[in-house]
Amino acid sequence: MLQTIDMRDSKLTTSHLRRVLPRGGVDVNAVLGTVAPIVDKVREAGAQAALDYGEQFDGVRPAAVRVSEAELEASVESLEPAVREAIEESIARVRKVHREQKPESHTTSLGYGATVTEVFSPVERVGLYVPGGKAVYPSSVIMNTVPAQEAGVDSLVVATPPQKEFGGQPHPVVLATCHILGITEVWAVGGAQAVALLAYGDDAQGLEPVDMVTGPGNIFVTAAKRLVNGVVGIDSEAGPTEIAIIADDSANPVYVAYDLISQAEHDPMAASVLITDSEEFAAAVNKEVEARYGVTENKERVAEALTGKQSGIVLVDDVNAAIRVADAYAAEHLEVHTRNARTVAERIRHAGAIFVGDYSPVPLGDYSAGSNHVLPTSGTARFSSGLSTHTFLRPVNLIEYDKDALEEIAQHVVNFADAEHLPAHGEAIKARFEDA
Repeated sequence: MLQTIDMRDSKLTTSHLRRVLPRGGVDVNAVLGTVAPIVDKVREAGAQAALDYGEQFDGVRPAAVRVSEAELEASVESLEPAVREAIEESIARVRKVHREQKPESHTTSLGYGATVTEVFSPVERVGLYVPGGKAVYPSSVIMNTVPAQEAGVDSLVVATPPQKEFGGQPHPVVLATCHILGITEVWAVGGAQAVALLAYGDDAQGLEPVDMVTGPGNIFVTAAKRLVNGVVGIDSEAGPTEIAIIADDSANPVYVAYDLISQAEHDPMAASVLITDSEEFAAAVNKEVEARYGVTENKERVAEALTGKQSGIVLVDDVNAAIRVADAYAAEHLEVHTRNARTVAERIRHAGAIFVGDYSPVPLGDYSAGSNHVLPTSGTARFSSGLSTHTFLRPVNLIEYDKDALEEIAQHVVNFADAEHLPAHGEAIKARFEDA
């Protein structure tokens, strides 16, 4: 089922690997022309335009953008007890991890009377986008909301698509999760129009714009985030989800097969990649995938993802080569199923999140590991990281020098300014000592 790419005895340079490794991805540029008029129209006409586009694209129009408090409360009352318990446990674990991520302010002394203090200021207002579509994503509510709350963000709004089957309201499990987290502002709007409305707001409707937009979405949501970036901050341009697995012949092929399948059920464009130095293990995994994917509810989606060009089995010479390939691929999710798995995992330099051993599968991270599941895709883990408490904090330096401390460094500043042909910079320093 999965294509095989034999890289044994191959040159494993980064340049070569970028050309031959399986990779799908999406061309955001291809839809910018479609999305730009939507963003422009929402900027001009606000909520009315956003509702018009929702009705056009999704065939549903809520009575109002903002979900009422009564709807939020009712959604919790209708929640199955087992689901509520799972949501609350996930929140507790994610909150503990993200609370401990918060950095402390600190002061550096550069001499008597000369200090630089770094403080961390939270973004003031954040819009959290939660997609609809092929699945229901209360987990995305948790993963976006909790780090923002732990960072100290004052104001949060969740935007999520209205659903025909729920009378134009967002999915009740999504609403219930918002209510459990203490979110009182939820907008029933999805797609590119939601991102635009978050960026520009609507004074007449009492919809305040945000300072930052986070959260995953389809290619149109991603394009809208690109277009409003600069008006607001964004977390990333998320592509289709992906998993890579490093495994040797000590791994369990059933576990690996299920983990590849589980990621493939997200999206037909999802990527599932196995990197192994064992041809026999590769064959065993392929056999297990073939035998097991058909019993899943989403088998058509899984089959499309697993047989796509973005998925496959990469054969390498040894574990060292597997690490080299994994670093070049820079997977959103990377599992390690090898002897001494923790040691191998610690050698990885590029991955969104690393799942170590048989009992740390990616689905655990999707919901309840405590880590965040909003992670860099499409190889961007080589230079970026996943959503965290840090995402919502801005480090700011407080520079405080007294007269003696400035005088000690003054001539160096003047000399630097003269070297850059900016003499007024030096004059601003010298003026403070002319009467001395």
